Amino acid sequence: MDIFSVLTLIGGIGLFLYGISLLGSSLEKIAGSGLEKTLEKLTNNKWKGLALGTIVTGIIQSSAATTIMLLGFVNAGIMKLVQTVPVMMGANIGTTVTGQILRLGDVNGTSSYFLQFLQPSSFAPLVIGIGAAVMLVSKKQKVKDIAGLLIGFGILFFGMSTMEGALAPLQDSEAFRQLFFLFENPVLGVLLGLVVTAILQSSSASVGLLQAISSTGAVTFSMAAPIVIGMNVGKCITVVLASIGTNKNAKRVVTCDLAMNIINACVFLVVIYGYQSFVGFSFWETSMNRGDIANFHTLFNIGTTVILFPFCGLLVKLAYKIIKNDEPSKIDKELALLDDIFLDRPVVALEQCKKVILSMGEAVKENYTIATSLLEHFDQKSLERLNENEKFLDKSETLLGEYLVRVTARGISRENRNLAKEIMHSVSDFERMGDHCVNIVDVIAYNREQKITFSKEALDQLHYIEEAVKNVIDITCNAFSTEDSELAYQVEPLEEIVDVIKETLKNAHITRLQDGQCNVQSGISYIELLTSFERISDHCSNIALHILQKSLGTSGFDMHEFTHEIHKNSTPEYTKMYNSFFEQYMRPLEAKI
Repeated sequence: MDIFSVLTLIGGIGLFLYGISLLGSSLEKIAGSGLEKTLEKLTNNKWKGLALGTIVTGIIQSSAATTIMLLGFVNAGIMKLVQTVPVMMGANIGTTVTGQILRLGDVNGTSSYFLQFLQPSSFAPLVIGIGAAVMLVSKKQKVKDIAGLLIGFGILFFGMSTMEGALAPLQDSEAFRQLFFLFENPVLGVLLGLVVTAILQSSSASVGLLQAISSTGAVTFSMAAPIVIGMNVGKCITVVLASIGTNKNAKRVVTCDLAMNIINACVFLVVIYGYQSFVGFSFWETSMNRGDIANFHTLFNIGTTVILFPFCGLLVKLAYKIIKNDEPSKIDKELALLDDIFLDRPVVALEQCKKVILSMGEAVKENYTIATSLLEHFDQKSLERLNENEKFLDKSETLLGEYLVRVTARGISRENRNLAKEIMHSVSDFERMGDHCVNIVDVIAYNREQKITFSKEALDQLHYIEEAVKNVIDITCNAFSTEDSELAYQVEPLEEIVDVIKETLKNAHITRLQDGQCNVQSGISYIELLTSFERISDHCSNIALHILQKSLGTSGFDMHEFTHEIHKNSTPEYTKMYNSFFEQYMRPLEAKI
């Protein structure tokens, strides 16, 4: 076998792999999104899961692709781990389809034109030609996908023929036979099958390669059996790589897949070599052709599925034993309050929602404290805590929104409907407050990276708006917790003071820019900080106004109009609170400027 034969073999492998890929992708496009939807919806029954795994993998020509699909569903929470095991068993059976198709190469075409046409060397060029013509002429995507299927089918066999042609010189090579004889050792045979499949990333491709080598007459049953068994374990490598970065449940899918295929390999090796030792196979040293290898591959996967199918639950338990659950995080503990069991009791369900929002309020308060402290001293540990709280706020907003929709859909009283509205609006405001805390930190991080600093005067003045906003957050959270309308009424005058402070600080900073005490870059960052502080107080105002709305029992509430009325027709009480906050925050600031 010279260098040109090696190059031809490499080209044949490339054509073969491309043929499998094109065939699978074309079939997948023809089937549309129905494959994923079917897998997602119809896997509650073990038998359906087994059948679907077989059919889907038979279509897309890759058990790894099916398992990776399952991995994604479990990682997204769409499917449960227990649903995936029968599908993976079916995928093992479905992946044998390619080998059975390739056995057509063993058809002897000398007896009739029909049988001669069934030979790959006859129909492969024809289907490639038809597919290419249709691909060039047709404008419909569906027809082009069918053409791609034909081309992929033809290239698959063309690649197989190319590999066989490259390996033909080895038919009379005693050295090659002696080398291959080493793989009668079951350990070496399994390792070879595993490594080749890991490299090719496809058990269908590696079995096809073995079928091509069988044309040399060097492959006996004693060699092929451990190699094919190793190939079925090697296909798990692709899934293992795909699981990197997924959650624990998704990793359990990989654990089940690995455990299943390793157990399959061990069981079959024990059965085959045990029988050979005590009784003996009459065909142990018989050369195998493509059909024999395809049949063994199919028998192996069907046989092991029959053995393991009753033990799907045990595989799941094993996965949980190997990959244990972590202690529930704070996020999980808090959001566990939103249990479907409360949906039939709206009052309790809404109370659970309120508890989660109170936790959101605490997370906002903590993040605000962290954000303002980072202005003085940047601390990575505090930043990590802030990011953890932000994840909780984002997840809470999503789950609370979904939960509230289900609560209100049950039909609730007018009072509870008002409470639900207050909660719905407040969820968004608390989450946005958290976002603005993150915005403050982003500005701080940018300044640190770009070595932008504020003057001591600018930092000193910034403390006034920091303290005012901290106070408005505290009042808002307390008002929401106690549903105290008097506390809620204090928020608007303090929010108005925050607006005044912001404009005052902005003007003072412009003056510093004009005097050359600060530069333009620091000026932009300073204004961004002021805007974030003001926005936080705006969202506090929104929450307080919804509390007032609920206490008044009003419907068709126009927030802007209500706010305008408060400012326009301010009561003596409102004016008194405004003046009190002015003396607390603005008067000392004016003395500084």
